[in-house]
Amino acid sequence: MTLKFETLPKYRIAYMRNMGPYGPSNKQTMEKLKDWAKEKKLFHSTILLGIPQDNPETTAPENCRYDACIVIPENYLLDDSINEGELQGGNYVVFKMNHTAEDIQKAWDEWLPALQKSGYQIANKPILERYTSELVNNHTCDICIPVKIP
Repeated sequence: MTLKFETLPKYRIAYMRNMGPYGPSNKQTMEKLKDWAKEKKLFHSTILLGIPQDNPETTAPENCRYDACIVIPENYLLDDSINEGELQGGNYVVFKMNHTAEDIQKAWDEWLPALQKSGYQIANKPILERYTSELVNNHTCDICIPVKIP
């Protein structure tokens, strides 16, 4: 597993939240967000983020939160049809991977040992799934893990 270090900027985001067990309903929420973004003409060249907010090992499945997000311009006026938030950015270790359910599950099982071997420590922020047009066209995505600088 190959990793690289990145400093992500602060992003203004629009998002839709799914409550419940992680799985197919997260994908449905992301598809709903994409439809919204296409309707608002925000989808053409943007960054999409999937943010699992809770650890399913310590949070009951029905209480797990997943945010499907899109980075939006600072001057874009949102209506009440969607939530607004801010992603603080910061230091991340990024793993590029194939975007299949099997590969994503495998990555979740393998990134922690790879990260520990690298010497980085996980910061207390959510892990991000990042999708850009280029990544989606190549059937890949990035897993971005927040880290403290050693």
